[in-house]
Amino acid sequence: MKQLNRWVYAIVGVVVLIFAGLVYAWSVLASPIAASTGWQPDSMSITFTIAMSFFCIGGLIGGILNGKINVRINVIVAAVLFLIGFFITSRTTSLAMLYIGFGVFSGFASGLAYNAVMSTVSKWFPDKQGLISGILLMGFGLGAFIIGKIYTAYTPEGPEIEAWRSSFLVLGVIIFVVLLVGSIFFVKPGSDFNPGGQTAVKKKVSRFKEEGIDVGPSVMLRRPAFWMYFIWAIALSAAGLALVAQASNIITKQVAPSTDPGTVATVVGLISIFNGIGRIIFGGMYDKFGRKITMLTADCAFVVFIAALILAIVSKSFPILVISYILGGLAYSSVTPTNSAFINAFYGATHYPVNFPMINLNLIIASFSSTIAGSLYTATGSFMSTCFMIIGLVIVGFITTFAIRKP
Repeated sequence: MKQLNRWVYAIVGVVVLIFAGLVYAWSVLASPIAASTGWQPDSMSITFTIAMSFFCIGGLIGGILNGKINVRINVIVAAVLFLIGFFITSRTTSLAMLYIGFGVFSGFASGLAYNAVMSTVSKWFPDKQGLISGILLMGFGLGAFIIGKIYTAYTPEGPEIEAWRSSFLVLGVIIFVVLLVGSIFFVKPGSDFNPGGQTAVKKKVSRFKEEGIDVGPSVMLRRPAFWMYFIWAIALSAAGLALVAQASNIITKQVAPSTDPGTVATVVGLISIFNGIGRIIFGGMYDKFGRKITMLTADCAFVVFIAALILAIVSKSFPILVISYILGGLAYSSVTPTNSAFINAFYGATHYPVNFPMINLNLIIASFSSTIAGSLYTATGSFMSTCFMIIGLVIVGFITTFAIRKP
């Protein structure tokens, strides 16, 4: 197809990621299922852990296939897998079916689509790597709020109420259609593409060369800087995912049990809204101030968030809890755009489609925090134990921030 204005590709990328990011709405999507079946929070949380694990695997396979097959095929395959996954979920009669449908199929599809969008659209913005990462990832985060809110409005919950089955089926069809249409727009820029004048492009490329090296995963994985950053990403992702997975339960089981489902969905959705907004902020921050300041700001943001969350739980204050969710969304938003910008700046653009999913493998480990948080609540009867876990993770974040050196 004829090359369009590069912002058209960015807009399409955001729309696709809004729907592909639906796996992050698990906290809201799971509520009617749990109410209908009586399955416990720790069992339900495993679904999210599986989804995040297969998200990483899907992203890695998508990166390996990048350049070998047309990226549109990856998006089409993701559309089909989403349809299969949501269909299985809509028919589930056991936790095993739920794990396979939403965890395996939908998680893998999300990772495949995510890599296709990030690796393709980022090539149109070599001069704005942090910013475009933030804009695209905003869509990935906002999907949880936008679609989660619609899902809640049309999906009543309660014992033996199974409206969630038809909702999952409809969502599966919608995601399939959106990704199928969106796949048409995933093309890489031609050799004559010049985003902002030859001088601007050369300046940006030379800046990346000064900061890092242009190497593939075999070299990158031998560099200490990669592993220090990888630990940082695990720690802060785990802290953020613990909140995402248990946000609804913190409200309904501890702070404000009488809150109606619509309000719960709105408040939980604030995490996604500010997660989306924050991704643009942190992406731009990396472009302007570099890695260290961006990572330190992220670490400090988590400190403020966890202080507010502890205060909300201790005082059982719903308004303070709302503020903590806003702060949590902003804090967690720092990780993904920083991942993208760090990989590009430290290890170059040539091997980005494979290097980028390598750093995203941190989510396989980090996603266990949601399961651990559910188990801690089951064991203690309080989400304060989760807060202590997050404090430990943030301390690890500060240590690794200062340990990173040039590649």
